[in-house]
Amino acid sequence: MRTKSENTREMKFPQLLLITVLGLTWTTVTGLPCTQMFPSQSPPSNVNSVRPSDVAVLSSIGLHMHSTELSTVVSRLRELMTLFNPALISPLSDEINLYAPQFVKHSTLVEQAEEVSLYLQNNQATDVERDWKLLLLFVQVDQLCACEPQQVQSVIKATVEEVDSALQLLHSQLKQTIVSVALWDGERVMNLFFNDRMCPCMETYSEGEVRLQRAMLSQALQESLDELMVKKRWYGDRDDFTVILQESPFITDLSSISSGQPLSESRALQQTDNLMMQMWTNLLQPTRVQRNTDDNGNIIALPCPTEDRPFLRTEGNSPSYHHRDASPLLHPFTGTEMPCEDLSPSPSTPTSVHKLRPGDIKVVAAVGDSLTAGNGIPSSPNNILDVLNQYRGLSWSIGGDDNLTTVTTLPNILKHFNQNLTGYSVGMGKQDTPQAFLNQAVAGAKSKDLLPQVKALVARMKSDSRINFESDWKLITVFIGGNDLCDHCYNSLLYSVEDYIHNVQDTLDYLHKEVPRALVNLVEPLHILPLRDMHTDPSLKCPTWLVNILCPCVILPKANSKALQMVEDLNRHYQKSLHELVESGQYDTRSDFTVVIQPFFREIVVPKLPDGRLDRSFFSADCFHLSQKAQTLMARSLWNNMLEPLGNKTFTQDFTKDLNLTCPTQTSPYIRTYNNSDYMYAGPSPTPGPIKDWGSDFSCVDLAPSDTVPTSVHELRPADIKVVAAVGDSTTAGTGAKAKNVFELSKEYKGVSWSIGGDKALDTVTTLPNILKMFNPSLKGFSKGVGSLQKGFNMAASGAKTSAIPAQVQALIKAMKENKAVNFETDWKLVTIFVGGNDLCHYCIDQNNLSPMNYSHNLMLSLDMLYKEVPRVLVNVVEILQIELLKTVKRNTISCSLLQRTSCPCVINPDKTSPELEEIKRINHEYQAELLQLISGDRYDGKEDFAVVLQPFLHNSFIPYIGVGEADPSFFSVDCFHISERAHAEMAIALWNNMLEPVGRKQAYNNFTYDRSKIHCPSEVNPFIYTKINSLPSPPVTSTTTSIPTSTASPPVNTAPTIPVPKCPSSMPVWVPVIVGIVCLVAGVTFAWLILSCCQCRKNKAERAVEMRHSGF
Repeated sequence: MRTKSENTREMKFPQLLLITVLGLTWTTVTGLPCTQMFPSQSPPSNVNSVRPSDVAVLSSIGLHMHSTELSTVVSRLRELMTLFNPALISPLSDEINLYAPQFVKHSTLVEQAEEVSLYLQNNQATDVERDWKLLLLFVQVDQLCACEPQQVQSVIKATVEEVDSALQLLHSQLKQTIVSVALWDGERVMNLFFNDRMCPCMETYSEGEVRLQRAMLSQALQESLDELMVKKRWYGDRDDFTVILQESPFITDLSSISSGQPLSESRALQQTDNLMMQMWTNLLQPTRVQRNTDDNGNIIALPCPTEDRPFLRTEGNSPSYHHRDASPLLHPFTGTEMPCEDLSPSPSTPTSVHKLRPGDIKVVAAVGDSLTAGNGIPSSPNNILDVLNQYRGLSWSIGGDDNLTTVTTLPNILKHFNQNLTGYSVGMGKQDTPQAFLNQAVAGAKSKDLLPQVKALVARMKSDSRINFESDWKLITVFIGGNDLCDHCYNSLLYSVEDYIHNVQDTLDYLHKEVPRALVNLVEPLHILPLRDMHTDPSLKCPTWLVNILCPCVILPKANSKALQMVEDLNRHYQKSLHELVESGQYDTRSDFTVVIQPFFREIVVPKLPDGRLDRSFFSADCFHLSQKAQTLMARSLWNNMLEPLGNKTFTQDFTKDLNLTCPTQTSPYIRTYNNSDYMYAGPSPTPGPIKDWGSDFSCVDLAPSDTVPTSVHELRPADIKVVAAVGDSTTAGTGAKAKNVFELSKEYKGVSWSIGGDKALDTVTTLPNILKMFNPSLKGFSKGVGSLQKGFNMAASGAKTSAIPAQVQALIKAMKENKAVNFETDWKLVTIFVGGNDLCHYCIDQNNLSPMNYSHNLMLSLDMLYKEVPRVLVNVVEILQIELLKTVKRNTISCSLLQRTSCPCVINPDKTSPELEEIKRINHEYQAELLQLISGDRYDGKEDFAVVLQPFLHNSFIPYIGVGEADPSFFSVDCFHISERAHAEMAIALWNNMLEPVGRKQAYNNFTYDRSKIHCPSEVNPFIYTKINSLPSPPVTSTTTSIPTSTASPPVNTAPTIPVPKCPSSMPVWVPVIVGIVCLVAGVTFAWLILSCCQCRKNKAERAVEMRHSGF
């Protein structure tokens, strides 16, 4: 029979192997090994004195079949804790399969708790009475469904009761146990994409509303569980059992929600590591040591137990802040006195907006986001769920609850001038409720959501009997942009200044066209950075993790970082561009309509208490939305701005000052416009002249090649490239690029092809070869003109699928070998491969031959040929675009509607919501994934003069819009399928810029905006074209005091920081480092095994000695 020692030894060996491998692979982890990695000298008797090394059993409750990411995080945590105790037992990862029938069947927390308890009591490998156990109990927020506030309350109550029941069961059946309770909202992305299945009531919610709902549900549940822990005293009536609540929920990266795309593989792995680190940090006693990661999050600094705080955190050894300790807000006086005496309207209804008095306004309306919708205006710090409620009657620009003496809003001010005012919102509710009336703001809205809001607004105006649409004067307030800033870092194109202004312009254009007799208040986006200050002072007890969800791109960047400066610049450009739009004069073409910028939010002075801390009473419970106290000052500021002349308006919202209302005067009785302010618009920006060509400007200075011809592809400068070549389909062939009619569509304009064309020069034709010719005028291989006479090494063919690429590569190799102008052995070559569009366009017709696996296989055959037969070559493989965007390209021509369907039937013919199109999208993503897998491996890493680099600028494809959902057709030829010369130029710039970006940090989207100065330049520090090897971080340089003999004939040393490892002599056989690595690995395992075996022997001797003493010997 095997002894317990032998069983333990057998169990330890694979874990030792795991530890050794971890030590070799976790190159981005710092902080290990920890100094406090040893167990207590004697087994702890109190739950408050348990070290990580004392934990013998790690188990989890609350996982389900779809918890793939959570399972990975728990597995990583188990691996980490094994470093502290190699004998750690983890039932869910070892003996029990997460997807075993009992865990599928027992889905509730109570049932899983019962299952784990029985397992631990019956498992012979554990001593249930003596071994310390750490149980992780997860409450999965993403599995909860609640839409209305009443539902949220009931869901939270039921969840807390279930957690309580599970904890009571564990408390009654287990000893020597710490239970760590945590909220998990990690599968949020999947549920947002498929919320109709998980939570049908959210079908009508916008993305912003869903995010707000989930965030508030998480925070409310966190607070409710905290109250449960306090009420139950952490279930700590015994010294051997306690429960701790992790301080914040686990939230996954929201960038995939904003971009609409799943995370990349590297980003997903990084996210898993960050979540594991959060979980581990929360398990330890908190310390004051500041742990930072690098700016890109590539280095993970794992915290360690310290000498003074070596234990797992419990309420006994590390008391925590509790939400009920927050001091309630004092209800501020939010009414305002009306100082104005002359409240009369004009003697007769004015016909000009420039002679509009406050008393002439009959209708008020507003559009915007949650600040206008009224989310959480009167909420107290102890009622986070109340932020979900939309108090539209209290909204600063459109609310009409009570009267001005109790509630200060713009409509309540105007009611003093016109008691018959209408349009304002009252009470609570969403935008589609009757009480919302003309408050059509939507929580979480961004500028792209503004046009649907004004369309709903106008429809309500026209249909309501209280409004005379033609003759009533209307005041419409537009305020938008905060949420665009909050998400800009996830999609810089979608939230660019150009798109923001385009969205606002569409909105104002619609109002200008549809609404008579209207004055539009266009409120500048607030200066958002001061809101960060609420989350830098921990004494304010703000739920910062929650605001990280609502506004990550503003809250998360470090102080003085480049990312933070980008927020500031974008904020200012939003504000400036609104002025340019209005001052163009395009909304002053008739006398009954105008738009006026109200700039009081341009600067913000945050309110402070006498002790210098920020005054939280100006904010709602989440420290993000504004309270009634703040909304009162906003209403006053807006009113005063309306009465201030253009050119002299207040542009600062000072929340520290008590603002009084100003009044119209006899000399200036009107609401101020440019006309009655004697203000001259600056006029529109000078209209640029017609674009004559698609050339580019070139500003690079260092154009020199390497001092000697490089032998390594990782030291290749642009000027070292002597030959260019390309294979692919009609995009590379230049089909229809300059076609003016359908008859020219079949022509191949190879000279303007983005990756291989060489017509004219860069100042008139932008192509990759024309850029390279600036570095090396003797460049060879580019194609010129039309047709095949001067095709050079452009082997692309119109209509080619991936199956044709191996033959193209074969022809390319033959052509290069036969060309006398090319030194095949010594010339450096740049080959670009781009293909796959035709495969996708015909996938539904030939699924077997056009499968993602065959796509990858054909590219592999092509790359293998280049790898084996061509010396000195760098291969650009350009990632396939998102093909479904072709559906947005339209022209009212027969050639466009018919030829597009013929060229790409599997994409153009299916409806937008059809399963067939969804299948094409899925296959599109699989093509991208297969390509990434092929290139990211080490298949092509065996030669120093060969590299394949994936250029991903089309991974997330965007086509500029000229209207709602209508792509700019100038990027396409007359058939709306092949791309135009303009698009060729943009793709050439994007490819070149990708080549100068490190692998792993390349721009994965295209920026198709006309700008002649977009071409980047190699830097002095990084002069090489990036490959996988020279993209790695440079190794640290260590200094030494040992003197080095000098030599007059010492060879030159390449100190370029992009080469991370020294090169081995070419004479070393390739098997040597492999054998050395294996020997080192075995030696490491053996050494660790011997040490632990000795420790185990000593432990066994000690146990036998104890047994002998107890036997009386």
